[in-house]
Amino acid sequence: MRARVGEYGIIPGSMGAKSFIVKGKGNEESFCSCSHGAGRVMSRTEAKKVFTIDDQIAQTKGVECRKDANVIDEIPAAYKNIEDVMSAQSDLVEVVHTLRQVVCVKG
Repeated sequence: MRARVGEYGIIPGSMGAKSFIVKGKGNEESFCSCSHGAGRVMSRTEAKKVFTIDDQIAQTKGVECRKDANVIDEIPAAYKNIEDVMSAQSDLVEVVHTLRQVVCVKG
């Protein structure tokens, strides 16, 4: 995602995590860019094998979203910790606002 000086953007977390409104710092070493989200720690196929619907229900507690086998590959544990991702790019963007997940619309 572009992160030029003063340019605003959004960095989404996973289905049950925070998202962030950010402002770019224009770091030339990163070509004025930053991550476009949390990123996966496992493939969709692996997530479908590893996690259950009960896992998904527990990990998305308090979030209005689908909780069925067709979206199990989007379970929060299949993604990197968004707090770690944001810490790793503190030289690329400034967090302007933190958004709390309340609804997730998926397929």
